[in-house]
Order: sequence, then structure tokens, then C-alpha cells
Amino acid sequence: MDIKLEPTWKERLKNEFEKPYFEKLIEFVKQEYATQTIYPPGSKIFYAFDACPFDQVRVVILGQDPYHGPGQAHGLAFSVNEGVTPPPSLVNIFKEIKNDLGKPVPKSGNLSRWAGQGVLLLNATLTVRANTPGSHQKKGWEEFTDAAIKALSDEKENVVFMLWGAYAQKKGAIIDPSKHYILKAAHPSPFAADKGFFGCKHFSKANEYLREHGKPEIEW
Repeated sequence: MDIKLEPTWKERLKNEFEKPYFEKLIEFVKQEYATQTIYPPGSKIFYAFDACPFDQVRVVILGQDPYHGPGQAHGLAFSVNEGVTPPPSLVNIFKEIKNDLGKPVPKSGNLSRWAGQGVLLLNATLTVRANTPGSHQKKGWEEFTDAAIKALSDEKENVVFMLWGAYAQKKGAIIDPSKHYILKAAHPSPFAADKGFFGCKHFSKANEYLREHGKPEIEW
């Protein structure tokens, strides 16, 4: 199966494309796009990989599902298109950055600027039905994104993984903590942010770690 994917990622994930689960997944996704309103647009399904090649990954932020409202999702976890009001989780991420680093809250919720610096903004599930969170879970996407995380863990060193909430932390169990820096906190959603996301200082901790390992800091 020929999937259009950024070349450095395609090299690592090409074996997944031939597995039975992936063929079933693609059939399911094609049918959904043909009959339902699905986010993100088809051209943006793999945008997290396209925007942040394997060789450039320095930080990974794991999300769960794409946003399921009109015009929001564009393939990067927690990010929204230009001109779209940032959802509550992203508002809280910006609040924590302001408190942690003193940076003003940006006007745009488009996080492509992070991806361009080596931040992989990866959702565990890469597609979702409109207004129906979780609708494409357990169809095969999780296995595919696990393969991506495992490739990073196995082949790279000194990557910062930010795992927010129980779901991301469970998915992060395949990361080798002896080679990478794993940061855990509550999810930034309004339901959980007060339980340990606010005050986690993940953004300054990530930059400190990158600096210590001779890598450029992220301009959050």
C-alpha cells in the first residue's frame, strides 16, 4: 500500500502499511470520509509527521483525538487552524507557558511553529467523526502511532516526551526512560488542569534538558 508520508517517517513505518490491521484501518477511514463528516481534512491526516521529520524530532507531545468541531483540526495535536479560537485545553497550555516562561499568550492557536522546531504533536488517533469524540478509536490508529513512538524510542536518544493525562501516560509505556526524558502531568483540559497540569513547568524543564544535551531550546 502506497501511503504519502514524509520520507524519513515512511522509512520507519513502511512495514506497518503491509500489516492486516492497517489495511482494515484504511478501508474504514476511506468509508468514513465517503459517508460522514470527518476531521481533519484527508490531506492533513499525516500532517504531524510531514511537519516534523523523524530526524528533527526533539520533543513529543501526545494527544488523544483530533478536535471534532468545524475547522479546528489540521493534523497536529492540540493545535487549531489560523483564525480559529483556541479550545480550552490549548488556552490552558498557553497559560502554563506564560506562568512558566513569562511569555505572552499568542494570538494564534496554530502550533505549526512548534512542529517546525522539532516538536512532534501526535494524536494517538489520527481521524475523528464530527462532534463524536473517540469515534475512530480502536480501529488501528493506536497501533500505528505506537509504532511511531517505538521507532523514536529505539532509534533516537535524549528526546523529551510530554505525557499529559492517564491516556498519554499509558501510551508512553513503550518509551525507554533510560534514553529519554519523560515528563508526566495531568491533562490540560478544564476538567483536570488544576490537578497537576498548572505548575508542571514542562516547557522550562524541556528546554533545560535540551540545553544540557547540546540541543537548541524550543521557542514556545
